[in-house]
Amino acid sequence: MAAPRPSEMASPEEAGGSARSQNGRGCRTTLLPARRSERGYRLTAIGPSRSPSAAPLSWQQAGSGGRQGHGRGERGGMEGKAGGTRRRAAARGRGRRGCPPRRRAAGRPARRGAAGGRGAVRRGARERCRRGAGPQGPAGRTARGRGRRAQGRRGGEEGGRAGRRPRVTVDSSKAKTSLEALKISLRQLRWKEFPFGRRLPCDIYWHGVSFHDNDIFSGQVNKFPGMTEMVRKITLSRAVRTMQDLFPLEYNFYPRSWILPEEFPLFVAEVRMMKDSDPSWKPTFIVKPDGGCQGDGIYLIKDPSDIRLTGSIQSRPAVVQEYICKPLLVDKLKFDIRLYVLLKSLEPLEIYIAKDGLSRFCTEPYQEPTLKNLHQVFMHLTNYSLNIHSGNFIHSDNVNTGSKRTFSSILCRLSSRGADVKKLWSDIISLVIKTIIALTPELKVYYQSDIPVGKPGPTCFQILGFDILLMKNLKPMLLEVNANPSMRIEHEQELSPGVFENVPSPVDEEVKVAVIRDTLRLVDPQKKKRKDSQCQTLEHVSEANEELLDAGPADRPEYDTTKSPEAGLPSLCLKQVFPKYAKQFNYLRLVDRVAALFIRFLGVKGTKKLGPTGFRTFIRNCKLSNSNFSMASVDILYIDITRRWNSMGIDHKESGMCLQAFVEAFFCLAQKKYKSLPLHEQVASLIHFCEYHLAALDEKRLVCGRAIVDRRSAVVPCQADGLHLTPAAYTPLLNRTATVSKFADYRSHRY
Repeated sequence: MAAPRPSEMASPEEAGGSARSQNGRGCRTTLLPARRSERGYRLTAIGPSRSPSAAPLSWQQAGSGGRQGHGRGERGGMEGKAGGTRRRAAARGRGRRGCPPRRRAAGRPARRGAAGGRGAVRRGARERCRRGAGPQGPAGRTARGRGRRAQGRRGGEEGGRAGRRPRVTVDSSKAKTSLEALKISLRQLRWKEFPFGRRLPCDIYWHGVSFHDNDIFSGQVNKFPGMTEMVRKITLSRAVRTMQDLFPLEYNFYPRSWILPEEFPLFVAEVRMMKDSDPSWKPTFIVKPDGGCQGDGIYLIKDPSDIRLTGSIQSRPAVVQEYICKPLLVDKLKFDIRLYVLLKSLEPLEIYIAKDGLSRFCTEPYQEPTLKNLHQVFMHLTNYSLNIHSGNFIHSDNVNTGSKRTFSSILCRLSSRGADVKKLWSDIISLVIKTIIALTPELKVYYQSDIPVGKPGPTCFQILGFDILLMKNLKPMLLEVNANPSMRIEHEQELSPGVFENVPSPVDEEVKVAVIRDTLRLVDPQKKKRKDSQCQTLEHVSEANEELLDAGPADRPEYDTTKSPEAGLPSLCLKQVFPKYAKQFNYLRLVDRVAALFIRFLGVKGTKKLGPTGFRTFIRNCKLSNSNFSMASVDILYIDITRRWNSMGIDHKESGMCLQAFVEAFFCLAQKKYKSLPLHEQVASLIHFCEYHLAALDEKRLVCGRAIVDRRSAVVPCQADGLHLTPAAYTPLLNRTATVSKFADYRSHRY
């Protein structure tokens, strides 16, 4: 049983184990394990004890007196009932009376018995004590006391396990706006919060903005390295566009996008071409600054010439998207959905979706965009931070009314109209999984950069906010992903000009507290330990019950194995969707496998860009160069792609090829090698080809390594007990099997 942390150990008064020492001064002390002096008395050390081993000695080590043993037995039984919190008091009780000579308990039976009778009587008394029955008289009382004390000690140990179960510790010093919801969640879970930080490591660190602490070497952090950068509008658009190139039908839930200023000429040319092909097409576009949040800087345009090409667009890149003109309306108002998604881990990939979310409404009746109403943000933009400033915004305590409602209330309303709610949920789950599949390749590059393999570091999880718009035909469309979704459970209300107060929001509290609480329940570091300890506790309880069959009800310790730290809490509001539905989406993870190749050849761990030597090594090891594609062509390809991506302003801190540039180079190689196949089949075939050659290379290195080891071991004499095979001896066979399998897959895809 693990000892409690020093900061969490209860004081003697809190534990109920304080008693007056027998030094005649009446001071409260906590006693260390007693030690027998030469005269047979117990010596006690005065002072607080931090040792979890300060427990009663076993009955063979303690003194043996009838009255003394009976007293110890009573105290032992009290230990079991009190959950093991008064063992030190029992130790002081034994030290209080002293220790009578051993011959007092055993001398009389020894005189009556034959030779060796003393040992036989002791063994018999011990056996009867264990079974709960014993002889009468002083020796019998001693045996009964010892038996009860042993039973009480077992109960005390079992109760102590439950009573001293370490609480999960959470550092909330950097929680910021999510602090109130986090505090409520921790109170419901009965976990230990450290609002001002802690010198000792905590189990969980809850950050409000991003992963930025490099001095955390253990525990879990609620942010992934690089997540803030990955969900920025430009980076998200690039990641989804890569997947749209591979699987255009599967990723049609994201509006067509262009990145400004670099793709402005392409944007103008494509819009002009589409208008020429369809003169009746009158599109509307929405411009979103890359680093904007809460609706800042967003505006609508009808023509590319309306883009504000000023100095700000050069210093503040943006994304322009096709505006969704036919959204689903409720009460004639446009709204979007904020769904909370938990990314529990990257490897293996684990995704959970909250069963409820928030529906955020505009505050003016919707009309299709025209030149006259393009600038009416309360009609077209659903951002809560914008609409709260409208005079029409309605704060409501009812989840079915107001400008912010629960998503479940919208689903009930749609269901009453005959809509297929199950299909809608299925489409939303598919959208979430596909979006995270698009984000994970580069997230893994960031992760190995901040937390390299083999170095200490925390594990990560994160709550993401997905903003989804429902079209009139109930098709969900992804608007954006938020790395730091607002977890505030109150809103500001203006009492008088310039005077505001925070007013609780029941709708926010109902949804957000459940998301945070159940996220903590899913990442609970003590969950596995509790499962193991509960199994051990049940085993100890069954053994103790067998020994106490003949004992009375008052002598039996009370075990409570049914109580759980989560007892009384509602069921989880987070539903696992991956790997639960992994079979349906694993075929989309091609870029994830390309990222694995990229990370393999990075060379120096902790970097995010591939140098020219690493790229050449990748080409050479995967056998991609030939007479038609020389190493000089490899260098030219590397220089051209890397220079173009670096000119886009992508992370100038390091020189080299970023993951997006490597993916583009990989696509070029796939198109050159497999010309007659669709792009996703070209990429899949090249991945199989590379993995096959790398597996063969790994096997060759392993065989060479074994040969060196065999040559060295040949010098050592053989052991006389025969040949011992280790699991390492079978590794080449397994690698050959994997290699043959990959080669067969490669041939099937190639031909």
